[in-house]
Amino acid sequence: MLPPSWLLIGALLVLTATAGESTNKIILPQILNGGVSGGIALGKHPSGSKTVVLGPNPNNAAGGGGGVLVSTGNTVVGSNGVIVSGGVANAPTSNLNTVVEEPEFTEYIENVTVPAGRNVKLGCSVKNLGSYKVAWMHFEQSAILTVHNHVITRNPRISVTHDKHDRHRTWYLHINNVHEEDRGRYMCQINTVTAKTQFGYLNVVVPPNIDDSLSSSDVIVREGANISLRCRASGSPRPIIKWKRDDNSRIAINKNHIVNEWEGDTLEITRISRLDMGAYLCIASNGVPPTVSKRIKVSVDFPPMLLIPHQLVGAPEGFNVTIECFTEAHPTSLNYWTRGEGPIIHDSHKYKVEASVGLPAYKTHMKLTIINVGSGDDGIYKCVAKNPRGETDGIIRLYVSYPPTTASTGIYSTDSHWGENGINGNYAYGGSDSTRSIYTPDKNKTQNPMVANGIASGEDAESGGQNPSVAIAWLLITMPTLLLTIRTAVGSSSRLSLC
Repeated sequence: MLPPSWLLIGALLVLTATAGESTNKIILPQILNGGVSGGIALGKHPSGSKTVVLGPNPNNAAGGGGGVLVSTGNTVVGSNGVIVSGGVANAPTSNLNTVVEEPEFTEYIENVTVPAGRNVKLGCSVKNLGSYKVAWMHFEQSAILTVHNHVITRNPRISVTHDKHDRHRTWYLHINNVHEEDRGRYMCQINTVTAKTQFGYLNVVVPPNIDDSLSSSDVIVREGANISLRCRASGSPRPIIKWKRDDNSRIAINKNHIVNEWEGDTLEITRISRLDMGAYLCIASNGVPPTVSKRIKVSVDFPPMLLIPHQLVGAPEGFNVTIECFTEAHPTSLNYWTRGEGPIIHDSHKYKVEASVGLPAYKTHMKLTIINVGSGDDGIYKCVAKNPRGETDGIIRLYVSYPPTTASTGIYSTDSHWGENGINGNYAYGGSDSTRSIYTPDKNKTQNPMVANGIASGEDAESGGQNPSVAIAWLLITMPTLLLTIRTAVGSSSRLSLC
């Protein structure tokens, strides 16, 4: 039998352990006086707040050991009738057990959303851990990542730390350079008899990325054909694809359906025309910056077309005259001038050749200026346009007028402008004011345009240039009145004579 002082100390320890507010407590059999407790029985405190692990001590015969401890209310009694706690402290020391609190989670694991490529950490807070261990696992992959301070996985991006000074001892799982496959549930587990676990979710978002191998590249089609443009993008969440034209023009899906933008992985255009030529933007976005886009150039091929504003052009002798053609072609046409069936006309002291690209770029304005027009310059001039899809030409006839008197030299030309409507229902050039004659006189000579055009005589030029046709018209109008006046006068004279 132990001294009474030891019995008192043992009873106080048990009372202290059973008087706590912890929801779960374990009393583990201990080795006292060289005795080791045998089998374990579980009992429950009536309040439901304590679990008592009781065990016999067959090696302690002096204390009435060998029986199983039984919990009744707040009193723990051995099978030999010795009170262990809750009653008189006369229990033998060999039957005394130590009370240990079970580990518990103190906070939930926060769900985290992070862009791919960033670093993230998940925290698991535990109290009363004691000699138990904390482990981290990736639930979907059934992979053990860490156990206590040790990293189990071979993934070099995984590490574990814990704050020893934290009252609740938080264990942190670190994932560096997060990948999309890291998404899922992460489980923090304590290795108690019945394992305690809790979960946190890691959501990995990925900016959109357009897959060039699965998307359309620049395309060339014949006018009137149907085309289909594809754009494939990956990302998390799944990206939304929108189509726009690079110049903000509207998209003609077909003749009856025209939109500012189109949503979907595929853009289909029916019976494409030259007006649909240009760059199209495939734009992918999913709310995770940055938004990305791909530029796809659509080229529409068609044979050359010509528009000639003036097919018959006259110019006074000694003047400069400009004739012109407008072409449309894709690919860009080879453009040149000839005189009849003669050779190509090049820049010289007699001719000036010009060509300017319009808008859109498949339009070209051709000009040929003939300097100091003379009698040998009249006849047929041809503008020619050729490209791989075909060729065409247009004829302009030039005639030279000869004034009766010496006329000043100047420049005579016609000036035409691009129009908004088109040829054959598609395009047209110029409007009501699309053509106008421009006369630029020589500053050192007369500036009378009628003289320059060979209309006025020399005297008319000096007096301001009255048009003879005006006098003739005036004579025709006044002739009937004049004849009637003469007839009336003659009749009156006859009557006077008869009287």
